[in-house]
Amino acid sequence: MFKKYLSYFLPVNIHKKTSQISKNLEVTWNNGQLVLDSENTNYSYGSLQRILRKGLKYIGYSRIQNFNSVLVLGVAGGSVIKTLVDEVKFTRKITGVEIDKDVVEIANSFFKLDQIENLNIVVDDAFEFVLKTKEKYDLIIIDIFQDTTMPNFLFEDFFIQRVNFLLNVNGFILFNTMVLDYKDRRRNAAYKSRFDEKYSVRMYPKVEVHNELFTIKKLA
Repeated sequence: MFKKYLSYFLPVNIHKKTSQISKNLEVTWNNGQLVLDSENTNYSYGSLQRILRKGLKYIGYSRIQNFNSVLVLGVAGGSVIKTLVDEVKFTRKITGVEIDKDVVEIANSFFKLDQIENLNIVVDDAFEFVLKTKEKYDLIIIDIFQDTTMPNFLFEDFFIQRVNFLLNVNGFILFNTMVLDYKDRRRNAAYKSRFDEKYSVRMYPKVEVHNELFTIKKLA
């Protein structure tokens, strides 16, 4: 408890891990909250939890409560899963996909994700998972970063079309992106243009300065 109290005055690091995939990972008490950070950005809790909480609020907590299944691509420390369970009160099936087993170990050890009964975590590449899964989902959350970099496949037609196929009618995609420069803004504009009249696409710029959220509803 002393470290938690001290963190209101300065961050207190309690765990460091070097991962082949995520590189440098740190678990830190910051302003009384336990957070997971990579070398240059927040990976879970902290600002990232605020960002995705806003996205869930845009969709609507009461609407999400009536969904049957949620897919989270990019678990990290599991802050959006905690928001779904603790705040949205979502009690049905959550599938989390995380490529980095070291991150999953941290999520279980420090953030107790393995104690969430309606959660199944799959250690797999998100691209590979969406190719293989035979399930469909009412909400698909995409939150995939390698530090401050977003993999190119997230914006390619094949991945977009496959995710759209996995989404049930009247379901939502919540996509968290990072916009650091003009190139990223053009990338996001091109992404938005890939959805036709069968989808309702909303873009929320400058969420926590550098993040831009998409909510995408499948209409038919």
